[in-house]
Amino acid sequence: MAASYRDRLIREGGALALSGALGSAVLLAFVDSAADGPASTLAQLGIVAGLCAWLGPRSVRKWIARAERLPAGDTSLTGEPTPLWQMPVITAGLALAVALPTGAWDAGLRVTGGCLLVGLVQAALIAPRVRADERRRGRRYVRLPGSRLLRGTRLGAFEEDR
Repeated sequence: MAASYRDRLIREGGALALSGALGSAVLLAFVDSAADGPASTLAQLGIVAGLCAWLGPRSVRKWIARAERLPAGDTSLTGEPTPLWQMPVITAGLALAVALPTGAWDAGLRVTGGCLLVGLVQAALIAPRVRADERRRGRRYVRLPGSRLLRGTRLGAFEEDR
């Protein structure tokens, strides 16, 4: 059975949030310059939080509205889960990509903090909305092949027995 979209949001969002929290803690504990510009860091993370809180639910509503009906019992779909080990690699890679060239470790902290926020929004804000829609419509959503970061998520919907 394909991994449900809601379960993916919880697992992957949790892993991304944990990676962001750990990355932030490491930077703050071991790199003095990571704490530079605290007002700028807080302002930028506030903007990220606001955008996530606005765009996340808006996007998921659009993806749910476009969900393709799937035949019951279709076992060919996997839900395309992202391996959880990739979350810390993504977080560290992005932080290093912005911090290493310039030595601006506060920018690295903004990246890890942003990963923390994006993960929390996925797990704590978007997943419950997907669950509510699943219950209301008697569906189970799965991520379909062809979903891409910048093009959006394609969802399929299995009708649940009531």
